[in-house]
Amino acid sequence: MRYGDWTAADHRVLAALRARGRRPAVAAAARALSRGGEHAALWLAAGLAAAAVDPPRRAGWLRGTAVIGAAHLAGMGVKRLVRRPRPHPGEYAPLVRTAGRHSFPSCHASSAAAAAVAFAALHPPAAHVAVPAAAAMCLSRLVVGVHYPTDVAAGALLGAATATAGRRWVTGGPRD
Repeated sequence: MRYGDWTAADHRVLAALRARGRRPAVAAAARALSRGGEHAALWLAAGLAAAAVDPPRRAGWLRGTAVIGAAHLAGMGVKRLVRRPRPHPGEYAPLVRTAGRHSFPSCHASSAAAAAVAFAALHPPAAHVAVPAAAAMCLSRLVVGVHYPTDVAAGALLGAATATAGRRWVTGGPRD
């Protein structure tokens, strides 16, 4: 697929999902997820809460929380290098304010994917909550109109890769 094709596809998918934000319940849920994901707050809080209530895995939860923070910071670093502007507000009226004006990659998606991978590695039943919550977080960024789909996909890949790289450290497993 050529660059122009990706751009057109980005706009079509964003327009379709942003249109879902016209429904009040969908808009409210997307806003709440987007706000909760600012600076990875939801995921960091979840990791710290799990560390508090699961003493046998406390160290793992804390390391997983650190990996989530690292994924978020990695996304911020890439964003400062790429400097892709957010979707035009006249075309895709945003439903939330953003911390910055750059779009690629989505740091919300980076931290969400990192949390899903880290939490599932540490406690597999957590995947039943973390994976759908992370997917909802990623979709929320499109519904609120502040990212293109490729921003979200790149952020999710970056976050998943970061957590996968740190998986053995998070779980305390053997090293190669």
